[in-house]
Amino acid sequence: MKIAIVGQGYVGLHLALGAASVGHSTVGFDINENLIGELLKSKTLVPGIDQKKLSELLISGKYLPTTKAELINGNDVVIVAVPTPLDVNRLPELTFIQEACLLIAKHQTKGCLIVNESTSYPGTLRNCIKKIIESNSEVEFLYASAPERIDPGNQFWSIANTPRVVSGLTSEANTKVSELYKSFCANVYEVSSPEVAEASKIFENTFRQINIALANEFAVISHKIGFSANEAIAAASTKPFGFMPFFPSIGVGGHCIPIDPSYLSYAAELAGAKASFINLANNTNLSMVQYTVSRLCDFMGGSLKGKSIQIVGISYKPDVPDLRESPALILINELEAQGGLVTWHDPVVQEFKGVKSFDLNPNVDLGLLVVPHRNIDFNVWKEHGTNVIDLSSNSINYGWPKFF
Repeated sequence: MKIAIVGQGYVGLHLALGAASVGHSTVGFDINENLIGELLKSKTLVPGIDQKKLSELLISGKYLPTTKAELINGNDVVIVAVPTPLDVNRLPELTFIQEACLLIAKHQTKGCLIVNESTSYPGTLRNCIKKIIESNSEVEFLYASAPERIDPGNQFWSIANTPRVVSGLTSEANTKVSELYKSFCANVYEVSSPEVAEASKIFENTFRQINIALANEFAVISHKIGFSANEAIAAASTKPFGFMPFFPSIGVGGHCIPIDPSYLSYAAELAGAKASFINLANNTNLSMVQYTVSRLCDFMGGSLKGKSIQIVGISYKPDVPDLRESPALILINELEAQGGLVTWHDPVVQEFKGVKSFDLNPNVDLGLLVVPHRNIDFNVWKEHGTNVIDLSSNSINYGWPKFF
């Protein structure tokens, strides 16, 4: 089978290599020339990619990264795997999907299966993707949804063993999308409509957003009462049934949890329904940086002005260089707004906006452990007795008491 994948980021690259690995002739299109140039040299910063396997697939010709949109033409399947961020008003931003649709309409001259993997609200495939393509092409296509389930940095769950939810707009599309994903995914779960598939993805992450918000609210309450929320949650998690632990943090980051719930809230509003829990959770998690900075001011004697502060970990999760929606970046801005002299250490990110990662400094007034990448050695802080606060969202003891 010949497959073209529009978008070669975290989702598209894993998907392309998964398809190519089982023998599909796979074209990976992206407008990012630097990204494609690196892929052609068997190089990528995407976590979880076996670069040896990448090289083998390039040499075999089964995988072809390209910036040439005309290579989308002639394929049996075209998959959309592009970002779906929020705009400045934290509303769904579908520009990348719209551009992908126009690209397909322009270059695909024969009927094929079009699959959307990009996360979006229920109805996106039927009311947006299909309509844009049909308005700009006379070719008849089949349409299906198969929302991505990539967890960057996860060393166990991959394209191959993560169950996939799929559905087509027609029975023929449903059959074809199921056959496609069964060729490189061990477990394919068919649902009754693309809307159900789309909703399943954003509900997964809305569930996490709400429970993280609950943990964060619990942290505020526990601080007022005078006990550790982390310790209480760890104790609650000893119950072997009916409980799933979520830990407080300075907020949520990445391309899913801080974004998907807003897509669901938007869909609810369009349908005339309320999304009270969702909106409250969004606002609760967005408020955690300011709450944290307020407590840090109290901890440092009422002011952060002139205090040297070093943040460890500025990506949104451990061992992943992705900075999308990272609350650590907001934390830096808020600390600087309070007069703090902020540096950061992150061997995974290494450089951001022209500033390179600093070595761990034992002489700072305050060290903040935010994202504990596995390759960070904290001994320099421990041996010097540096004043450190652990803001990380887990139950692991790194040598300092949890802040929340």
